[in-house]
Amino acid sequence: MKVFMIGGTGLLGSEAAKELIARGHEVTSIALPPLPAGAVLPPEMKIEYGNYLEMTDEEIRAHFKGCQGFVFAAGVDERVEGPAPIYNLYKKYNIDPVKRLLKLAKECGVKHSVILGSYFSYFAKKHPEWKLTKYHPYIRSRIDQENAAMSFAENGFDVAVLELPYIFGTQPGRKPVWVFLVENIRSMKNATLWPKGGSTMVTAKQVGQAIAGALERNKGGKCYPIGYYNMEWKQMLKICHKYLGCPNKPVKTIPNCFYAIGGMQLRKQQKKEGIDGGLHMVKFTKLQCSNLFIDKKEGCDFLGVQPDNIEAAIGDSVKLCADILDNKAGKIVAMKGE
Repeated sequence: MKVFMIGGTGLLGSEAAKELIARGHEVTSIALPPLPAGAVLPPEMKIEYGNYLEMTDEEIRAHFKGCQGFVFAAGVDERVEGPAPIYNLYKKYNIDPVKRLLKLAKECGVKHSVILGSYFSYFAKKHPEWKLTKYHPYIRSRIDQENAAMSFAENGFDVAVLELPYIFGTQPGRKPVWVFLVENIRSMKNATLWPKGGSTMVTAKQVGQAIAGALERNKGGKCYPIGYYNMEWKQMLKICHKYLGCPNKPVKTIPNCFYAIGGMQLRKQQKKEGIDGGLHMVKFTKLQCSNLFIDKKEGCDFLGVQPDNIEAAIGDSVKLCADILDNKAGKIVAMKGE
């Protein structure tokens, strides 16, 4: 299968490309420059550096020519802040491109498409009483992205959305999403204070396997909850401590209300600066303090995801974050925002 990918040089896109090429598929990609220093990409992947949002439909069609598969491994996540209403930014980068690209893919004869989404969508559907789309613009945008993607699925045009959870793993030269976590751990000298709760998680390598599996196995339109390792925060933090050189540092559970107070302070700061966040950090207390677990039977097993070393992936992630904070990591490419 010839596969066209948006975002093939990123952490997840590059893992997908490696997996697809190892399975005998051909991969081409459009990706934003620059390529992180030290990043290892499969030499067989053909890459054009540029911004697909600035390309004409005809230019995009030229990339789809002869392809049977399409992967959208781009967009922005909940960390992005901007002017209110922030939903408009998510719509620009996560929803509108999916509508445009799936329409073009379909017109060009592509048969199998995969969109990278968020596991917050899974929990929004599982727990409607939490009203996640009401309070969190980011989660609303991910549900709307799923609905847009599913609207294109029909016989002969398969569309899968992967509802991705916490992901650990590194790409040399690229800033991990976990710098804030290491900063928080370091800021608490005697003990790491954290609320109860936990999350499902996967490694970047497992995401690559899920993407390849979805291209090869999905039929029709389907959203796949992705989760393999379910871990409470306390267990995850102990692994972080181990790799940050403080294995004996205790983890103490704080009341949920303390987390909510921190969320209130953040929202006051955002209001003062005239910006909006994708998550309502007071209402997010419900999610942060719950066990957001997903059984691998929900999606990973069907997609052929294999076991991996989650502890090593967490360790690699936090060690790189520490090196970045200590100015030991060299030149680093951060996530791009407008």
